[in-house]
Amino acid sequence: MRYRAMFAVGLAVGYVLGSRAGRERYEQIRRTAQRVADSPAVQEAAGLVGAQVSRAAGVARTRAGQMLGDKVPFLHKGDEHDTTGTGWPEEKPVATGTPY
Repeated sequence: MRYRAMFAVGLAVGYVLGSRAGRERYEQIRRTAQRVADSPAVQEAAGLVGAQVSRAAGVARTRAGQMLGDKVPFLHKGDEHDTTGTGWPEEKPVATGTPY
């Protein structure tokens, strides 16, 4: 209950401060945030973080595949038994009639 009350108070304070700031202040904050997001340093940092997250996700996927073994077939991507591309060995491809 305490967290709900704190959330409600924060919401009310944010609404009051936001309405007092008005449209001009909102536009000023938006322009500043856009300049920061477009800066080369921020773009480079975002790229580095994205690469690290991607690498960590790959490691986690590999470890999960090793731990779960054959219990979760789609973790074995590229398995010689997988001919459907979905990861489920027994599943037959469905012809949709529309070429890609």
